Amino acid sequence: MSLAPRLDDLLELRHQAHTLGIASHHLVNSTFAGLYASVFRGAGVNFEEVREYREGDDIRYMDWKVTARTDEPHMKIFREERERSVVLCVDKGPHMAFGTRGTFKSVQAARAAALIGWAASRLNDRVGGLVFGDPGTGLQHFRPARGRHALWQLLHTLTAPGIAQAASIDCLAGALQRATRGLPTGSLIFVIADLNRDVLGLEQILGALVQRNTVVLLPVDDPADWEIPAMGPTTFAGTDGTLIEVDTDDPAARRAYRERWEARRALLHKMAHRLHILLLPVRTDQEIHLSLIRSLEQRARSRAV
Repeated sequence: MSLAPRLDDLLELRHQAHTLGIASHHLVNSTFAGLYASVFRGAGVNFEEVREYREGDDIRYMDWKVTARTDEPHMKIFREERERSVVLCVDKGPHMAFGTRGTFKSVQAARAAALIGWAASRLNDRVGGLVFGDPGTGLQHFRPARGRHALWQLLHTLTAPGIAQAASIDCLAGALQRATRGLPTGSLIFVIADLNRDVLGLEQILGALVQRNTVVLLPVDDPADWEIPAMGPTTFAGTDGTLIEVDTDDPAARRAYRERWEARRALLHKMAHRLHILLLPVRTDQEIHLSLIRSLEQRARSRAV
């Protein structure tokens, strides 16, 4: 497995021939783009007017205050934006150089960013991004723009190797603040990162973001995040140089390890629920396209209920 994704692989995600079994010259990314549009494009709307109810109108958009005042049913009418700003915030810290099944977190994060970026570009959204966590390059910001120039720059940055054996810098909160500077209301922000951490410190900044934007969290998970294989006494090294020894043959130690991960993930789910943030976990041992399609299909079905 390679720590850094290959640019050719990220470009190939414009297609899905290897997953859907059809000729590679087809833009079969339309399958994912269609789900992307059904889940996210409807959120990019501007209020236009209030008018009287007409047969066939969706009652979810009933203006109850005007209806009560006039004693006649009235609807809120929205105009869908023809384009919106999409920001792909991608974690490239040394802690992303981890993977025990399938691929490394760094590679899967880049693949997720590429797939979402191609779908957004295909719908004529302005695509940009932000790469953070690499001690060598620092925070790199690509302002959302029409066309594919910013997306190309982002993908090229994600394929560049990072500094080996560098200490991780926890700069996610600062990266999120930087990502939204100058963005119009209604922007769509994807956070693709290792979220196997204490997330309560992020709640304030995420709460501020969702007041004006749509935020989607994509935790990048590896099965070893919650389950350690039985390997006997094993020493683990953190990116800050901290060493810890765990007896992986000890059932109690393995159980405690899993319970701590489950507790952290439960807090993440609760925070996302409170803030009305969509959570789309990505696993290193699953094909990225099918993994995201399943998550978007579940989201689309829940919205239809």
